[in-house]
Amino acid sequence: MLAAVVGSVFLGLGCRTGLLVIITLCSWTCGAHSHHLPSSYVAAVYEHCVALNPEPRVPVSRSAALRHLRQNLQVYSKQAARAALQGAQILVFPEDGLQGFNFTRSSIAAYLEVVPDPQQESWNPCEDPQRHPNTEVQHWLSCLARRHGLYVVANMGSVQPCSGDSGSPCPPDGHWHFNTNVVYRFMNDGLLVARYHKQNLYFEEAFDTPQHMEMVTFDTPFAGRFGLITCFDILFQQPTVSMVEKGVRQFIFPTAWMNQLPLLDAIQFQQAFSVGANVTLLAANIRSDELIMTGSGIYSPSSAMYHHAQRGDPEEGWLVVATLRPLEPLPDTLPVSQVMHKEQGYTEVRWYLSEGWRAPPSFTSCMMHDPFTFVLLPGPGGQLSVCDGSFCCWLQYQYMDSNFTEVYALGAFAGTHTVNGHYSLQVCALVKCAGADAHSCGQEVVEAQTKMDFVLEGTFNTKHVYPSVLSSQYTLEQPTLLHTSAHGTVTIAHSHMRAGLITAVLYGRTYHMDPH
Repeated sequence: MLAAVVGSVFLGLGCRTGLLVIITLCSWTCGAHSHHLPSSYVAAVYEHCVALNPEPRVPVSRSAALRHLRQNLQVYSKQAARAALQGAQILVFPEDGLQGFNFTRSSIAAYLEVVPDPQQESWNPCEDPQRHPNTEVQHWLSCLARRHGLYVVANMGSVQPCSGDSGSPCPPDGHWHFNTNVVYRFMNDGLLVARYHKQNLYFEEAFDTPQHMEMVTFDTPFAGRFGLITCFDILFQQPTVSMVEKGVRQFIFPTAWMNQLPLLDAIQFQQAFSVGANVTLLAANIRSDELIMTGSGIYSPSSAMYHHAQRGDPEEGWLVVATLRPLEPLPDTLPVSQVMHKEQGYTEVRWYLSEGWRAPPSFTSCMMHDPFTFVLLPGPGGQLSVCDGSFCCWLQYQYMDSNFTEVYALGAFAGTHTVNGHYSLQVCALVKCAGADAHSCGQEVVEAQTKMDFVLEGTFNTKHVYPSVLSSQYTLEQPTLLHTSAHGTVTIAHSHMRAGLITAVLYGRTYHMDPH
């Protein structure tokens, strides 16, 4: 199932010297693609080490903002040239990659540009830069697409005048500020083809939530349709899952993701979403040690090519280029359970308990601010279960070596996550504990030596379950098998691990139970 590396390792460019890797990925639908599309396309994502404003909360002039923006745009230009040399047709840059973070409404104002709706106005900023004033960033990005023959996806701040006269709410300063993705295509020499305003903000005081949720897609001649989402959007039904339900199979994902082990490391959830939703995901993250940001990649439902910096690595930009097969759109009427899960040669697991078997005692420990119910794995192999109320998880496992010194636990959680966001979860997780103390289970762990074969299963009150297997030093493992039954039971199985297990998780999102 894993694709072979077809390229070599090259030196790249960034805050320091980066790395560029070429790999071919194969999706669940290898060999199946629309007749009018090429059999493959080349995509690139760039993990960017942002040149930051040292005083982001202090308002600046437009000329000062442009000097700052130009530092990052120059890096974008170098990376676009390198991606184009490797045959890339589409290049994705991360969220906040141009201006950085921690602005106020007033201090970000000089960085913002009016981005017209391409559905209402056809505009090529490279050819017609004077049509809208103060659009230097869009001119640069448009010409970048034109110069290198790329579809360029970038994230920027945009501004839109508003008025309370119509009865709709309007900020006191008379402007909407939006966290915005823009797409420029190489055809027609840099035409603006898509604009998306981020729906689910993550403590972004400089930006406003759009009054109307947007589902924005754009079409390409080499891969068909892509959907646009940004960072925190990936955890919510709108607009992400709604686009999946409408048959969108390929997603662009600029992000500024702060890694949270053991369940929400960047590459861990990027892969989980790709597998669980049965989609391709092009994910570009920021690189920042201070903000715990790294992890970018190009994912199909059956393979992944990614970069994740290790602790102590120099802060540097990183370019990933991959060859993909386009995924065909699915019918609008296809049930989500069929969209999101795939099985291959599945044989139902028969759960049984030997005579005299006693369940290990359960205990509660906090994992990512949620009270998980855990049971410790009692030995080198066996079966066990754990429940949080009526929600239950099952595990069958066998250690593959004689190292029994590391402590593992099986955990279950069903409830509303309330820290740094409010959303409803059902989670089954097999985790390595940080120490011998049971209450260290759920804490952040990076290294492990224990390899095991396992089957992890839960019966969920949702169709939206995202599976992942993360092993030592931020290595992704592709689940050997994924199965979903008609009555909500989701099973992943994995064997022949390449590194010690950190976390295996079935991350269920009960969107219908989210607080409003």
